[in-house]
Amino acid sequence: MNMHTNEFASGGSNGWAKAGTQPRIAVVGAGMSGIAAVVKLREAGYTDLTVYEKSDKVGGTWRENQYPGLSCDVPSRWYSFTFNLNPDWSHRFSYGPEIQAYMEETAEKFGVTKVVKFNTPVTDLTYEGPQWKLTDGNGDVEHYDVVISATGVLHKPSFPAIEGLDSFEGDMFHTARWDHSVKLEGRKVGIIGTGSTAAQIIGAITHKVGTMNVFQRTPQWMIPLPQKEYASGWKWLMRKFPALQKASFNFYYKTMVKNFGAATTGDQEKLADVQKACTEHLEEAIADPVLRAKLTPSYQAACKRLIFCSEFYPAISRDNANLITDGITRITPKGIETEDGKLHELDVLILATGFDASAFILPTKVTGENGQDLGESWDGSPRAHRAVGMPGFPNFWMLEGPTGPVGNLSLITISERQVDYVISMLNKMRDEGLEAIAPKQTSFDAYNKSMAERAPQTVWASGGCDSWYFDKSGTPNLYPFPPQQYLEDMHNPDFSEFRLIADVKEGDAVSGAA
Repeated sequence: MNMHTNEFASGGSNGWAKAGTQPRIAVVGAGMSGIAAVVKLREAGYTDLTVYEKSDKVGGTWRENQYPGLSCDVPSRWYSFTFNLNPDWSHRFSYGPEIQAYMEETAEKFGVTKVVKFNTPVTDLTYEGPQWKLTDGNGDVEHYDVVISATGVLHKPSFPAIEGLDSFEGDMFHTARWDHSVKLEGRKVGIIGTGSTAAQIIGAITHKVGTMNVFQRTPQWMIPLPQKEYASGWKWLMRKFPALQKASFNFYYKTMVKNFGAATTGDQEKLADVQKACTEHLEEAIADPVLRAKLTPSYQAACKRLIFCSEFYPAISRDNANLITDGITRITPKGIETEDGKLHELDVLILATGFDASAFILPTKVTGENGQDLGESWDGSPRAHRAVGMPGFPNFWMLEGPTGPVGNLSLITISERQVDYVISMLNKMRDEGLEAIAPKQTSFDAYNKSMAERAPQTVWASGGCDSWYFDKSGTPNLYPFPPQQYLEDMHNPDFSEFRLIADVKEGDAVSGAA
């Protein structure tokens, strides 16, 4: 891929590539992928950048999630930007506040914050070929040559459809909207959900609450988190010898892709190793056979996103913890009523009920060619071409878009590779004087057909579980091939898969719309 620095005249205009001017680029979101986009686009010579951020600071998911026990399940050395490796990580698996600080430090160091419009959500994007009209939450309108969605995968909290949810008289909040003013010590706390977020919270707070009632719908497989605190001498070595940082990055990258990536996408031997580790962890950590039976899933390990956690089992075994497996009938002003007729009185109710995994850039209204509405096109089953583009939406690119690799991998690495792919598209436009690029419908259809055909070989589809990976289509919205294949494809774009549009007004003069 040609990544040399480009020289452009200043300012944007229609047909920027023909005119030899800088393309005006809007980036929606200032989380990890938005930060990566700005840094790498600048390195490639694209400098007319504006980032729209709905909140008051960068960080994305690490800004919004501030619950107790929050940590990353990807090793810190790999969960890092390649252009800003961090020698000072305090733990092998970093905790949320440290990752957020790293995001803020990176954004400041590389001047990302200077081009961010904070507290400015994007409400509408409309394609007016060859530009996009962008309307923000303040009602201001701007036109851009290229739009990059960097909104992330999980950012829109999902609230359970339970009768009486709004009637609860105690303190109640979603884990992504943690209320730090609420006192937990000595109180009767209930938590709905047992996913990764819930497991971390339960492990962090059960020892200090009066009673912890965990309402479990489905048990989860968990693998011990091999946590380690880095000594000051090790940090010094990392600072002194940057090559060690790169070696460590590559080690964890290759280890995670080779093992967990392979286990989820068809390697039965690797999958058996994961199952064995999870089963042994449960058997060793839970002595009570009744409790162990309640915590034993009926599906294959890694079918849902694998949970790395060492604190949940000890916490749920405490005398003040109750694992409740009867279904929830309704929520009352005083607590939760279950199907056995029992009322579990609560002072605090925590909703660990996840996110809308089908939202992506939605609820922003995105309208492409011929009035095509993105939300209507997806209809609850979002798909994309190579997780970055959509037919009918020229010059609109997504980072961490639908059908991308997600499970137990570093989304920073994935985002960086996707930015490289977008840069390849921009370079192609510049070199050939193109006004727009969009995936062909035939390419989109063939790509997603191949993924649907491969999905049954993954543990997500064959493991016997239901998870947030599944959307309205009934298939997991994930990349079903080995993740290394996707990462390599991002550096080897096939331009025959795209409409290369030389003149929007005259039609697809280069390659047609097929």
